[in-house]
Amino acid sequence: MISSSIVQPGNARHSGREKIHLTPSDLSLLYLNYPQRSLLFPKPYPETRFISRLKSSLSTSLEIYFPLAGRLVKVNNHEDNTVSFYIDCDDGRGVKFVHAIAESVSVSDILQPHGSVPDFFRLFFPMNGVRSIDGLSEPLLALQVTEIKDGIVISFGYNHLVADGSSMWNFIHVWSKLCLNGQWEIHQPLVLRGWFLDNIDFPIHIPASEIETERARNREVSTKERVFHFTKEKLSDLKAKANDEIGSSDIKISSLQAVLAHLWRSIVRHSGLNQEEESRCGVAADFRQRLNPPLDKDCFGNVANLGLTTATVGDLLDRGLGWAALQINKTVRLHTNENFRTFSENWVRNGKIPRIDVRSRMGDHGFMVSNSPWFQVYDNDFGLGKPMAVRAGPANGIGGKLVVFRGIEEGSIDVHAILTLSLWSDVLLNLFDDVESLENVIT
Repeated sequence: MISSSIVQPGNARHSGREKIHLTPSDLSLLYLNYPQRSLLFPKPYPETRFISRLKSSLSTSLEIYFPLAGRLVKVNNHEDNTVSFYIDCDDGRGVKFVHAIAESVSVSDILQPHGSVPDFFRLFFPMNGVRSIDGLSEPLLALQVTEIKDGIVISFGYNHLVADGSSMWNFIHVWSKLCLNGQWEIHQPLVLRGWFLDNIDFPIHIPASEIETERARNREVSTKERVFHFTKEKLSDLKAKANDEIGSSDIKISSLQAVLAHLWRSIVRHSGLNQEEESRCGVAADFRQRLNPPLDKDCFGNVANLGLTTATVGDLLDRGLGWAALQINKTVRLHTNENFRTFSENWVRNGKIPRIDVRSRMGDHGFMVSNSPWFQVYDNDFGLGKPMAVRAGPANGIGGKLVVFRGIEEGSIDVHAILTLSLWSDVLLNLFDDVESLENVIT
């Protein structure tokens, strides 16, 4: 590490908005670790003063995306023994910026054959083991810029209470434009999510017993990672196979649903689970345009909710790709305005915050799917040209995680799989070593 500093917005009191109240979807993520992502670029010329440019353009970007510079605040409601949370986004405390150097590491060490991800790569991320509730003392956004022998890695970790993937990649795009051009065309004021659950009083009161009084130590878990690349042709074949198998003119399986179904079936095939055991696949959906009335499609905040698909290992393996993809499709179609509002009202009544890790039912033989192939991750040019690769950070104790990115070639998809070996057993090693089983996607 060369330096660690706090970068503040150029105008710390630009927002006029003091606080952002949190929804049930937000509060459900209190114990979820910060999502982390990274972009790998060619090495800049030394005379460009690249770090200085990154920090100055970041400061300007935070004038627009001011909630990222705020902090999480907890309020103790002594009258009913509950607590409430909100994002204080008007103090402009800033984000963490880490500058590091790994002179012995080259691009080829990171982009290994067959999509393998080296164990040391976790050191390139700034928020390992940090959870959403830690935003009470930690920045809501941290960035790490690591110079390597022939490239540079820009990574970030963010608090899911303040933003989702859509909002974060919009921020990264604006930051990259400012760094590239030194200025940004006239930018409209940030559209905040606002409060769209009219039947719920805010701030939401949570029983104090649901809040951990001490920082739980994240136990180290052994994980295995690999990035699977699906070309446009492979995606087309998978999608066609899944749709042929379900034989429906009313329901269409998407390329992403077909890929997730294929990976889900491949993983349970190598997992050593019994036919009767259940496996779960959680897929988050963007609710901006699913609400009635809809929100602005680019509004800033966390507007995603998790849907869980459950199936037995026997059904997944015996009923085929189309059946597995159809189960995911049904779960996605259940993400409606009515179901979301019912979930929110029930959550307020129950006030239970899930623990999403390997010790929970969510982590027990389950996967969480995050990010989206719709995000324009390769359009972020900080003056270094197009990124050479996009990667996810450590999963930090979740049983299984599939992080989906747009591939570098048009129409392709990359899936960064991070699986906990202690949970899935050493049999899972066969999945990663048996590259042919995933390359031959029609088997």
